[in-house]
Order: sequence, then C-alpha cells, then structure tokens
Amino acid sequence: MKSVYEEKPWLKSYLSGVPYEVEIPSKSLGEVFDEATLKFRNKTAIVFYGKKIKFGELREQVDRLATALSHLGIKKGDVVGVLLLNSPAPIIVFYSLVKLGAIITSISPVYVSNEVKHQIEDSGAETIICQDILYETVEKTGIKFKNLILSNIGDYLPTIKKFMGRSIMKGAYQKMALPPTNLYQKKEFYQLQELIKEYPPDPPKVEINPKEDIVILPYTSGTTGHPKGVMLTHYNIIADDTVFFVFMSKILEEGKEVLAAYMPFYHAAGLFLGVIGSIIHGNKMIVISNPDLDVILGAIMKYGVTYILGPPSFYESLKEYKKTRRVNWKEIKIVMSGADALNDITAKDWHDATGVRIHEMYGMTETGAVTHGTPFSKPKFGSMGIPIPNTISAIVDPERNEFVSLGEIGELVVSGPQVTAKGYWNNPESTKECECMINGIRWWRTGDLAKMDEDGYFYIYDRKRDLIKYKGLRVFAREVEGVLKTHPAIKEVGVVGVQDIKVGEFIKAMVVLESDSRGKLSEADIIEYCKEKIAPYKIPKIVEFLGELPKTDVGKVSRKELREGKD
Repeated sequence: MKSVYEEKPWLKSYLSGVPYEVEIPSKSLGEVFDEATLKFRNKTAIVFYGKKIKFGELREQVDRLATALSHLGIKKGDVVGVLLLNSPAPIIVFYSLVKLGAIITSISPVYVSNEVKHQIEDSGAETIICQDILYETVEKTGIKFKNLILSNIGDYLPTIKKFMGRSIMKGAYQKMALPPTNLYQKKEFYQLQELIKEYPPDPPKVEINPKEDIVILPYTSGTTGHPKGVMLTHYNIIADDTVFFVFMSKILEEGKEVLAAYMPFYHAAGLFLGVIGSIIHGNKMIVISNPDLDVILGAIMKYGVTYILGPPSFYESLKEYKKTRRVNWKEIKIVMSGADALNDITAKDWHDATGVRIHEMYGMTETGAVTHGTPFSKPKFGSMGIPIPNTISAIVDPERNEFVSLGEIGELVVSGPQVTAKGYWNNPESTKECECMINGIRWWRTGDLAKMDEDGYFYIYDRKRDLIKYKGLRVFAREVEGVLKTHPAIKEVGVVGVQDIKVGEFIKAMVVLESDSRGKLSEADIIEYCKEKIAPYKIPKIVEFLGELPKTDVGKVSRKELREGKD
C-alpha cells in the first residue's frame, strides 16, 4: 500500500497542461549555452547600468575567455574559485569554465579572509578569479595561487559611467567601492578583460559526462560548523532548470521575459534564476550590483521587468517603502520569494499594499535550487507550495527512516533528479547523515521541520537545528518570532535557545523596536504580550533589545550569530 506522500496529492493543483514528469536532456551545460546563444544571438542578454550585451556577443566573450583560461593551464576537473560581484563578469567567467569542464566554487563577497581561506583550501582551488576591490581579503589568506585573475567592474560599464564605481557600489559594498591604490602596480595577476581581448574565440572541445562530471561546488551557509561543498553535476543543474521552467511554462515564455537580477550570483537562487535560467532560456537580464531599493525599483520600471525573485526581507523592506507604489506590480507576471521562509504577515501585507501575491519557492544548495513552488491555480498563505515536476517530497521522523502521519510535523525530505547524487565534497560522513532509503527511494534530509496538508501543500516550521527543547517540550523559534512580529512596536526579531542544565534550553528573543518605540517598551511588556498568544512554555524567558539583527548576505536573520552572541 502506498503512503499518502507516494500518492502525490499535490498533482491535482498543477495548472492544466503542465506535465507531472518530463524527460531530462542528456546534455552538458555548455551545450545548452551554445544552443541558446545561437538561437537568440541578436537579442539582448544582459543590461548592466545601461550597457547592453547581446547573446552573440556574450558567446564570443565566453569563448575568448575559455581559450585564455585553457592557455593558463585550466583543464577539466580543476576547481576554480570565483569571488565576483554581480556584473557581466561572473556570467562570462561561469560559462567559460563550464566549457572547459572545470568545477566552479563561487565565494560570498562578504566573507572575511578566514572564511575565504577555508573554502579555497577545502575545495583545492589553485586559481581564483576575483573582483579587484575584494583582492585584499584574498591576499590576507596567504594562499599562493597558480593563477590570480582580477576584474574591474568599470570594464563593463558604459563609458560615461566607468568612473562612477563608488556611487554604483554604494550600499552593501560601499566600504569597498574602489580597489587599493597600489594594486595595479604589483603586476602579480592577470586582468580579466585583457585575457578576453588577447585570445581568439576558439576554446578546446571537452567531453562531458553530464551525470558524472561536477560543474559547480557551492558551499552551504555553515550554520553549524564549517561550510560544506556540495557536488552538483551538469545533469543536476539541467534537470532543475528543466523541471522548474516546465512548472512555470504557463506563466513565463522563453525569449520574452525580463528578470531583475539583484540576488547575488554566487548564491544558489541568483545563480539558478539568473546566470543559468535567464541565459539558457533567452531572456533579458537586468544585472544589478547594488542591492539598493531605489536602484531595483528604477530598473523594474525602466526595463519592464516581468519576473523577480527576492528573499522575504526584500518584500518586508519594500511593503512600506513609499516608492514601491510607483511600480504597477500587476504588470509583473510573477513575484517570487526564496532563500528563507516567507512570514504570513509579510505575505498578507504585501498583497494588501500591491494587490499581487508573492509566490513562494523552496529549495536548498543540495538540490540545485528549487524543489517546491507555489501553484498558480490555488495559492495558500503560509505554504511554500508543492513539489515541481519529477520531484517528490515527504515528511519523516527526524530520528528514524519512517514517514509520519498526514499533518504531523517532521523533517522534510526530497527526491528528484536535481538532488545531489554525489553529496558533500570530501565528506562522506555528512553525506551519509543526509541520505535515507524508504520504500526503495533515496531521499535527501533537508534539515527543515515541516508538515504536509491533505492537498499536498508543504509548510516550513523551522530548521531542525533551531528547534528549542524546553523541559522536553518542542518550541519552534519561527513560531515565537511570528507571534512577536505581530506587536506593532517590534520591527525585527530573532529567537534562539540558550542552554541551561535544569531546563535544557531557555527561550531568548532578540528584538529590534521601531524607532519611535525605543526606550518605551520593556522586557516585561513583551513577555506580557505573549501570554495570551502562545502556551506558557513557549514564552521567551529573556528579551534583549538590539539596534539591529545580524543578517546573512541574502537578508536572512543569522540565528548562528545570535546564538554566538554577535550583533
């Protein structure tokens, strides 16, 4: 007898005409890129602060760089570190390395030198392609590279804007808007643009086995311990792109869409939807380096953006921003949220403010990017949606390889062609911990606590590691945060467990108040507010007021840093 999960109740919510299963092309990512850039060669692929690059021009630059990198000794199977800000450069670099059969490990631009050093040493990268304004961080690692290649963001700007790097890079990267003045006197590196100009578009032909050959090696966020590299093959990436765009096929049309690409390209979401999805489906990508709300809103209006993806914090910031009303959001085909769980309040407030729904997506580094999406026929507030084609999902006991009953909270598991088959880089122990076999199916444990309803919709509750145990009772940090966010004086909140030998863990809330409420609300006020809204054991025992909460580089509250006492 099949379990309720194997019966796939979510299929009844698919839009008419969207297939449940599709054939995954047995091609390399380089082959798919070549097909797309030939088919759409005269269309604009990238717009970067007014500078336009057509698909044909992109193909030529990719081939020139691939030729150059081959001459520098980069070959199939070599790991190459990429530390670049959003611009045309990471797109060109990505596909040039893909064509050589190299393995790309993209590094977060906000990493400090110790974090960069760990990823480089763990991955074994001997070449790094780096933004010049980030070079100092790399230099501090003390690593000697076979090849150091630097890129200047001004090389991709229109002539009139070449010397406006500081204003363009304001905001998140304002402190590093210009490279060190003595950098270009050292001559210990190659310049990316010079390599592209110097070599012909004649890269070597490389044989790729899509199911076996690794193409990207992204590192997880490292919420516990050091980040781990995830081995994703050409097949994993092609599969995820194929099934996601089939799921979207009644909404998005190949070659006709415009994406606002501000999510960082090193991150799974920005890479998947922009560098990969937008390019190989012939869509125009408005590349944004500076995650400033005015810049993003301006791009949406100027270029007629038809789809956009952002983390929940993006919509939380926008929903009350006065310039948000200038955008006719109903003209955008789909507004998507990913990279973190979308709070019900944010979703409802956004709908009230703009008249459109946020369509939540779910995925993780280990699954390429996407496994679940909100169905367009029957969206439900609070749900991250249903499994996309070729993908199945279930809820299992966090400790045992057993399905839990319908509606019960457990650990979310997924299975599909996009899920890493190879696991973690040089870490078979961690890979084994995440794999489980149930009813003859290999499932991947996500570490997320969730439930499924009778219609096959999934709901995230928390990360398994963020579950708080108070006197043996389970407390979901996200549930407590949701209650606290309903207080009109609370702007942001993060909840963690504080270990205590007597009770297991105390519940601690770190709160950021609205500016006009600071100094007017006490710890006792907040605790009292919770008494009628949640059970006594879920009420925070400690409340700390902060000026701001630590965030990850995609805007999620970093519970890891809260637990470590950082602010």
